[in-house]
Amino acid sequence: MSTRLGALPGLLVVLTITTGLIDAVSVLGLGRVFTANMTGNIVFLGFAVAGVPGFSPLRSLAALAAFLAGAIIGGRFAQRLESSQRRWLFVVALVESSLLFAAALLARAYDSATLAPAIQLYTLIALTALVMGVRNATVRRLAVPDLTTTVLTLTLTGLGADSPLAGGSNPRWKRRVVSVGAMLSGAIIGGLLVLRGGVGLPLALTGAITLIATAGYVASPATGEGS
Repeated sequence: MSTRLGALPGLLVVLTITTGLIDAVSVLGLGRVFTANMTGNIVFLGFAVAGVPGFSPLRSLAALAAFLAGAIIGGRFAQRLESSQRRWLFVVALVESSLLFAAALLARAYDSATLAPAIQLYTLIALTALVMGVRNATVRRLAVPDLTTTVLTLTLTGLGADSPLAGGSNPRWKRRVVSVGAMLSGAIIGGLLVLRGGVGLPLALTGAITLIATAGYVASPATGEGS
């Protein structure tokens, strides 16, 4: 795969926004569980095991299992399709958006205030975690610095550790700041949508953004990142 990134960073920034949307859906609408951020989900699992009210070990474990399954699927996609990057990413986007649209339809019969019915709750957790597992496996394979789309800890660490105050030159600081801003904006939008209308709309919006942004990337002129 060529080291010239072309339009790929722009696509990853947009996908980072959708992670903020998914975090809002899962934490605010699916009962205090992360389906995109497994670091946070492990912490929530620990709270649940400790008996902290409002946290469920079953919800966290369901998210972990579905995320791992998604990562396996994403890894298989990469093995089979990586030679044609644009086709690979479009297939992944089709899978992600299809699952998210299915989740949005399912959410019509789900009440985020009461987390009921339980079958819808756990299916929504499984679908969103599956999507994000596929996403993480794909982005990990792309290995674009400071654009993981789901985790900002190392990005923020880089901003501080590589800054002039630490004796560094702060490479890619603009990309790092944009990545943080993208996640924040997605969380704000997602939070507003969940609070005002439940989880269906942000799920559908995430699916649409993922598909449209990836299609735009695939249709853009190739700049060496793969056919």
